[in-house]
Amino acid sequence: MTEAATPRRLRADARRNQEGLLAAARDVIVERGPGAPLEDIARRAGVGIGTLYRRFPDRRALLKAVVLDALTRTTEAAGRALEGEADGFAALTAYLRAALDLRVSAVIPLVLETLDLEDETLRPARAASSAAVQRIVEAAHADGTLRPEVTVADIGLLLVRLARPLPGPIDPELNHRLAHRHLDLLIEGLRPPGSAHGPIGGPALSFEELRHLAEGGGTPR
Repeated sequence: MTEAATPRRLRADARRNQEGLLAAARDVIVERGPGAPLEDIARRAGVGIGTLYRRFPDRRALLKAVVLDALTRTTEAAGRALEGEADGFAALTAYLRAALDLRVSAVIPLVLETLDLEDETLRPARAASSAAVQRIVEAAHADGTLRPEVTVADIGLLLVRLARPLPGPIDPELNHRLAHRHLDLLIEGLRPPGSAHGPIGGPALSFEELRHLAEGGGTPR
């Protein structure tokens, strides 16, 4: 191995560690709150606590990086959706699914008391994210594929309502699948009257299955 190759590998390893830490932190924060032990985040990411502190000197720095990463990724997802989909509604649907996976609407409400979202780093990222969604909504209104009364604020608030985990001992993977099912149902309500309906994915739970889950029962098939 040449001397030139070693630094490149180390930089790639460091980048993967940082990405893994941010993803793990995002999930742990949503599941356990912004005060969750940093050791649990490092363990979820598969690294030592020393690696976490080398990248993020304290909890506040980590939380800020998580929010910035989520905002950046959702802005990029909105851009890809607008460029790659056939119409405005398809772009909105793609964006909603990506944003739900990135959990940005779950993370931000949890850190409002910890971070200043109007600081010089986060404010431009929030503005860019909002502008990207605004462009999608305007495109969907312009081509008639989105109900005209739906606003950008509606989209943001609906994501906040969907993104938080359900209460009780529900498996995170099942919670994720249910969130996407409920997003499918929401998407149908955003279509203009008379539009073709799309499929509804995810598990269709009975009341008995839901009660079983709330009582700590196993995951339904």
